[in-house]
Amino acid sequence: MQTFLKNYKFGLIGLLAGGITGFLYWKYIGCASGTCIISSKPVNSSLYGAIMGALALNLFDQQKSK
Repeated sequence: MQTFLKNYKFGLIGLLAGGITGFLYWKYIGCASGTCIISSKPVNSSLYGAIMGALALNLFDQQKSK
């Protein structure tokens, strides 16, 4: 478990931060009409934010693949 957390720390931090950001986006900005695919439901917005956050922070991972 320690090695998993150490290897994927940036991705996990991005996943958590993006999920929270996606939820806050839905709560405060959202889509009033309900026709927006991503921001019409909190689950969609949170999942999208989590995936984007994980992908964004994985760019900063310094680990080289062998």
